[in-house]
Amino acid sequence: MRGRQVLMQTLINHGVERIFGNPGTTESPLLDSLLDYPSLQYVVHLHEGVAVGAANFYAQASGKTAFVNLHVAPGLGNAIGMIYGALKANSPMVVTAGQQDTRARLRDPVLGHDLVAMAAPVTKWSVQVERADELGPILQRAFKIANEAPAGPVFVALPINMMEQETEIAPGKPATLFAASRPDPAGIAAMVKLLSAAKSPAIVAGDDVARAGADKTLAKLVEKLGASVWFEGLRARNGFPTDHPAYRGTLAFDAPGVAKQFAGNDLVLLIGGPFFEEVWYAPGAPFPAGCKVLQIEAAPARLAYNFAVDAGVVADVGAALEALEAAVGKGNGAAQRNEAMKAQKGADDAAQNARVEKAWSRSPTSMARCMAEIKAGAPKDVVVVDETITANLDLFKTFTFKGPGDYFSGRGGGIGQGVAGALGVAVADLKRPILCLSGDGSSMYSIQALWTAAHHDLPIVFVILANREYRVLKHNIDAYRLRFEVKSNKPYAHMDLTVPALGFVDLARGMGVAGTHVTKADGIKAAVAAAFASGKPHLLEIEIEGKR
Repeated sequence: MRGRQVLMQTLINHGVERIFGNPGTTESPLLDSLLDYPSLQYVVHLHEGVAVGAANFYAQASGKTAFVNLHVAPGLGNAIGMIYGALKANSPMVVTAGQQDTRARLRDPVLGHDLVAMAAPVTKWSVQVERADELGPILQRAFKIANEAPAGPVFVALPINMMEQETEIAPGKPATLFAASRPDPAGIAAMVKLLSAAKSPAIVAGDDVARAGADKTLAKLVEKLGASVWFEGLRARNGFPTDHPAYRGTLAFDAPGVAKQFAGNDLVLLIGGPFFEEVWYAPGAPFPAGCKVLQIEAAPARLAYNFAVDAGVVADVGAALEALEAAVGKGNGAAQRNEAMKAQKGADDAAQNARVEKAWSRSPTSMARCMAEIKAGAPKDVVVVDETITANLDLFKTFTFKGPGDYFSGRGGGIGQGVAGALGVAVADLKRPILCLSGDGSSMYSIQALWTAAHHDLPIVFVILANREYRVLKHNIDAYRLRFEVKSNKPYAHMDLTVPALGFVDLARGMGVAGTHVTKADGIKAAVAAAFASGKPHLLEIEIEGKR
């Protein structure tokens, strides 16, 4: 059989149902083969970065390995930023790109370059298939490496002439692996001893808690311990219900800020994450003096990587939490801490209600009211794909995310992931309505995603929060001036999205998506409800206040 047939059959053998791609000449063997493999749906995109962004979120939402096909050197270059986001999110993904005919290698062909070297810094493994005989074994290894903890993208370059070579080496099939390691009983016992002695424990729930579906086990453990729960500042998933009294919010983006949030804690348990992604350097540790630190990770490379721990366990996150929850008793003073957290949650809810009420009549619409109105108009079972950035605090104080499938976001800090990622969540076929929330600046990095939504008839409601500025950058330049003692009353340079103002409804219409421009808060709820009722992709441009 030919190399292209080995590729397509390997994908089917590994359970691939979607190919995320942007077509090009060197991808002709794959594209021309699609009609022979009707079980493979090609999700077509107008930009390679959008294809990878969609595949990243698809992997998170579906629990499957995403497969991407890009176009030679410029196409791979366009996608590098989104591959970085997938690496940070630990999304299992096989990224491929067509490569020029290897017989023309010494002639410096148009679009030719060293694709392996380009992809290597942002992937777990990067390789080029030189002969069709290598294709089956390399793809088999690629799927394996992409899924090994911590999961992430791999890259495979596919020269066009190799795809047409004959080979007798059959397509690879996935191995039947039982890789969910059980925790060392001694490690669990050491953690139980420290947890039982803690007077004020805290837990940081990383993405792996959601990925393992261990949120309910974590909730049981939290209630036994009377522990508070935090999320990282950047996260792809939620591993704990946000309406639970123990949920305290998201951590700061510098070590002193995190240490301040942990100031009342004598023990912190870190579960399934890189811990921590900081924006600003500041001296010191993220933990207060004398605080015990425990960590559970699925891969040894992450354990105690950034700081020493008092007890660390390498195991399947779900299995480790089950063992820990079964072994630990009621924490010292847990009942009192649980009651105190209930009271705190009541106070926090009241404070948010007061905040919304105070901001209710502001014009342009405040972020607090905007989120309240969006929630009121959205279906109860809506899935949120989030890239709100500066509106994230109000989003989490307004919406309730009970399970890991309620919320998807991007890691790594690269913007544009939300609008692209919503496509991947949609084709994961969750049987639930999808709401994509994005800032106006972020959305412009992947606005071509609207065409794909229309082309594949994906009923996503895209909400663009239009404050006509890069608001987060204005906050960050304030922080920069403060941290580096830069005395300045200068304006914010090049951070306003005006002159001309972006017209998102016009942009959407040009790509086949209906749109509604909402300028007043009173119109938000009805516009959101109507957009979902349409059963079609729809864009809402909502004008909100800028930095005050």
